[in-house]
This record gives sequence, structure tokens and C-alpha cells, in this order.
Amino acid sequence: MKNIDDLFVSGISGTATILLILLVKFLDVRAIGPAGTSIGLSHLNELVHNLSKENQFLYKLTGVFMVAAILVVLLIAALGALQLLQRKNVMKVDAEILTTGTLYVIIIGIYMFFEIVIINYRPVIMPGEAAPEASFPSSHTMIICTVIGSAMMLARRYIRPGQVRQTVQYACMFIIVGTVIGRLLCGVHWFTDILGGVLISITLLSFYSWVLKHLKRHSKHYII
Repeated sequence: MKNIDDLFVSGISGTATILLILLVKFLDVRAIGPAGTSIGLSHLNELVHNLSKENQFLYKLTGVFMVAAILVVLLIAALGALQLLQRKNVMKVDAEILTTGTLYVIIIGIYMFFEIVIINYRPVIMPGEAAPEASFPSSHTMIICTVIGSAMMLARRYIRPGQVRQTVQYACMFIIVGTVIGRLLCGVHWFTDILGGVLISITLLSFYSWVLKHLKRHSKHYII
């Protein structure tokens, strides 16, 4: 039943993502952004944006969280490379590692797609930039939630039950929640940018969870 739930959640959040994109592109579009950029769901986005001011501390904090996500990616890549060197065959690398690597490739592809297909622009012009940048979805929210969320799932497979695993999972949850709140309140994104990042990460993580549960290798891989 839990496996069905994962696919159901992934399908619902994926559908919600597509619906959100359509709403942002075509509903309540007004030129409320800097340099006259038009923003979808403008009244909602303007209302939420006006409730918060630019916050450099939160902006930098979420930057630190992004570094943590990158370190997780490098750790998984290093673990996969080590197993490949030891086992001499990519098919003998833990299926969980290969699946996680695929997830990271997908998230990079989605990031690149939205850099080309622009849905919304930032509510501010960032330092060093001459014009507003694409802001949907929030790449920090999308990448950090997906990468750190996958780390939480892998912790259950690669870290023995106990205080270390619990600490890692609490730290991951703190980073995820801190990222969503921090990116929303730091003033460099619209509300729908954050919502889009969250929905995409839920879609990917739910499907990722379903795949992990259906892997042929069911043995535990405790390292710590």
C-alpha cells in the first residue's frame, strides 16, 4: 500500500506542478516585476512578497544549505566511484547509488530546462546583474529539497539504526524546512517560485522512494 501511495503522491504533485505553471503563465499576469517584467498570479505573489523584506542573512544561509547539498552529491558520487573501482562493473554498484545518481541527473536537467523556458522573473535585480533573472522554480528550493530528501532516505539504508542516523535525519529535515522558509522570506523569489520548487521535489522524491522500494536488491548496506 505504501508503494501505491508513493506513486499517487508523485502523480498528484506532478499534476499540481503542471497546473501551477499554466496558472503562472496565463492567470492574473501583470507587470509588477522590476524592469516591467510581467508576473503570473500577480496579486498573490505581490501580497506575499510585500509581507517580507530582503534578508541577506536568510539569503546567505540558504546558500550554505546549497553547499551542503553539493557535498551530499559529491559524497554519493565518491561512494559510487569507490564501489565501481572495487567491483570492476557498473552493474555491481549498489542499485540505490545508481538510482540516486539518476535522480541527480534528472534534477540538473530540470534546472537547465527552466533556465531556457522562463516562467517567471525574480522580484529583484540581483547584484551584478543588469536585468531580472528567471526565478521559477526556485532552484535552491528544488535542488536542496530533492538532494537532502534523498539523503534522508539513503540514511535509512547506509547508517545503522541509532543516534547517528537520527541526528543525520534531523539535520536533513532542518535544512529542508530552513531552505523553504529562508528562500521565501529572503525576498529574491515570488511565492509561486518556492511552491514550484517544493512541488517538483515532492514529485521526484516520491517516485524515487517508489523506485527504492522496488529494487531487486533488498539487502541492507550499513556503512556507519
